[in-house]
This record gives sequence, structure tokens and C-alpha cells, in this order.
Amino acid sequence: MNLNNIHNIYFVGIGGIGMSAIARYFAFNGKQVAGYDKTPSQITDDLETLGVKIHFEDAIKNIPISFLNKDKTLVVYTPAVPKNHVELNYFVNNNFKVFKRAEILGKITETTLCLAVAGTHGKTTTSSILGHIMQPSLATAFLGGIAENYNSNLILGEDKISVVEADEFDRSFLQLSPDIACITSMDADHLDIYGEAEALQESFVAFSQKVSNTLIVAKGLPLNGLTYAVDEEADYKAFNLKIESGKYIFDVQTPSEIIKNIEFHLPGKHNVMNALAALTIAHVYGVSLENVKKSLSTFKGVKRRFSYKIKTENFVLIDDYAHHPTEINAVENSIREMYPDEKVMVVFQPHLFSRTRDFLDDFANALSKFDEVLLLDIYPARELPITGVNSEFLLSKIENTHKKMTQKKNLLKDIKNSDVKVVAMLGAGDIGVMINEVTNQLVNFIK
Repeated sequence: MNLNNIHNIYFVGIGGIGMSAIARYFAFNGKQVAGYDKTPSQITDDLETLGVKIHFEDAIKNIPISFLNKDKTLVVYTPAVPKNHVELNYFVNNNFKVFKRAEILGKITETTLCLAVAGTHGKTTTSSILGHIMQPSLATAFLGGIAENYNSNLILGEDKISVVEADEFDRSFLQLSPDIACITSMDADHLDIYGEAEALQESFVAFSQKVSNTLIVAKGLPLNGLTYAVDEEADYKAFNLKIESGKYIFDVQTPSEIIKNIEFHLPGKHNVMNALAALTIAHVYGVSLENVKKSLSTFKGVKRRFSYKIKTENFVLIDDYAHHPTEINAVENSIREMYPDEKVMVVFQPHLFSRTRDFLDDFANALSKFDEVLLLDIYPARELPITGVNSEFLLSKIENTHKKMTQKKNLLKDIKNSDVKVVAMLGAGDIGVMINEVTNQLVNFIK
């Protein structure tokens, strides 16, 4: 399939973070782009300003007429779309060219030098840092989050090099052809897809075998490649970490040299690991360590990755996408590092019934570390309920006397009734939308 011969590209689930990056790419490259999504969002609003036609009712009548020509239209869909989706089934049954998002990303990047970041945690931040390092215009980066420096999940640059977030969900990353790749972590996740943790690990092994040039791995992973680590021996090592004026300063030793006093503004040692991974990929590609150092000092972060919504002397509100126990632990560690003497509340919205079931005790242990816990109902996303799996059961496992269930309508009141100074709102569901209203209300409340 030659993408140059395709005039129209239609996205089923265009508002997804990975889908919208590809939609932006095609729109910027002169294609006619349209699509469906379940609900309006800031992402769909931004796409519409680029001339992308979007509707929010699953009905064939809403598809623009020009996109009903199957010889000129390519259809891209996300696996998150239900199997009974009317529009998707119409395209499939009428023999349109229909591809998963990962397949199209593979097509876009197969003729480029592909720098890929995989891992169950850290890949969005790491790929965003790498995309920033590879600017100005050295590479085009397809991201799974909104990079603050660019207010976008697409960083446009040269077509010869691509930076890609390699997603393990649905084995999507096996569609890519990576030249240099990093694997940040291989913790059990997506067991609704893989069944067993061993199957997930096997998929990472399969991905590693697709890497044509250099594989880079966090030290300790059961894979052979260049290693990176913080404060322990590895091919690329960050050391001498210190915090000054709210930012990290550290040194890095590579196989051939040492660079000192790198400044990095994201909190948490896990983010130092992410920065080190991006540095390693860029350095292996050929970017000088001095240029990497400059880029790291100006990286502003990724939206919903330890994003400060309110930051005053008296109150702090943090927004984070954390939806796995490992990620919740990382957020809690970062907060304790930045605010060691303050009480901290977590507001958590579990994401998926299956994930809640599979990691119930791990979630309970991670949430128990906070001083206060507010728990929302499970966000189902693509799933139907599972008998006996609910937030009330998770709450019963949390070892914390200051814990309670809350509802969206009561969330603001429950936060106001607490005397904590630091609140973290965590989850991958619509809590990311809720926090904007909470922020607006709390800004007025704390004045």
C-alpha cells in the first residue's frame, strides 16, 4: 500500500491520544481527514481547527460523502472501539482498506530510521523527551501524550527519522520496524489481552528481536542490550543526583565519556530514568551529549504526567495518568521527595475491571501509602462489569483509616473538607477531564 496514493483518511476513534497524532500528521501532509469519536474533547477541538471533520454519533449518515469512495479512502481504527461499531462494520463489510492504528504507524515509519520507546511504564515521557532532544526538525515524533513544549502529541520534523511510542497493548508494537529501540520496563499489565504475565514478556522479547541496530534496556530486564541505570553500574549511568531549587542536577557516564551537571525539571527518580533512556537513544543515534544536556534543561514535561494544576504556598493539586500500581508508587515517591513534611491525599479512579482484579492487592498497597484516600468508581473503558470487582472491594483492602468512596458530584466537597496541602488526582479514565473543573473551583476556594 502506497500512502501517497491515498486521498482520504477516516479515523474511527479519532480522539484517542495515539490516533489523533496520526490524524494530525496526515492533516499536516495535505490529506483529507475526518472521523468519529464517542465524545468531544480538547483533542477533537484542536483537530477541528486543522480542518478535520469530526462527528460524535455512530451513524453512516454522518460520514462525509467523499469518504465513502473506497478506492480513495483509508480507514484507521483503534482496538478500543467495540466490535458492534456501526461505522467500522460498514467499512469492513464493504471492503474498504481498514487498518489498526499500529499498522498505519508501521507503514508511516517503515521507510524512516525509527527510534522506538517501549515499556509498560515511562514510554510516553521518554519518547516525548527524545522527540524534544531531536529538535529542531531532526525527527517527526508520534507521542502517546501531549508534550508541554509543543502542546501536541505530534512533533513535526524531517521525514527521514521517526520517534515512536511503541505500545504493547494488543501487541501493537510488533507492527513497527525499529532501528534503535529502548525498553523501559516489562511489568505485568494488559492481562485482559495477554492472559498471563509470561505472554506479555514474550511479546517484549519478540519486539526486541525486531530491532535492527541497537537495543537499549533498563538494567535488570531479562534482555540483552545496552543498559542504563541510576546510581548503579551500567553502560549509561546517572549518578551524583541532587535536588536544587526544585530541579534535578546529575552527571552521566557513557561507555566513552562523562557529562556533568545535567539539569532536569521533572520530579521523581523514575523521571531521571526516563531522561537517561532518552539520552542513551539520542547518543547512540549520534546527538552530542552537550546538545542532549541543553534539551533536557528545557523539557517542560507531558500533560497528565505529574502536571501541576495548582501550585501555591498553601495548596498543591497534581494531575497524573497513573493507572497501574507501579505508576502510583512512582507518583507517591515523587510527592514525598518534593513535599516531605506535608500530608498527601490521593483521588484515584481505577481503570478497567480486569486491571483492578488482576492487581487488587498491589493497588491497595500503593494507595495505602497516602495519608488520605478518596476512591471513585471503576472507569470501565472498553469492558463490561466483572462480578464482585468494584471500588468498594478495593477500598476494603486499603490499610488506611482516612479512606472513603466518593462520587464525581461530591469530589470537590470531599477535597475541601480535608486539611491536606497536597492532592494528587490519578487515573486513565475521565478523571483527566474532571480535574479541570475541580481546578477551576479550587482556585476560587483557596484565594
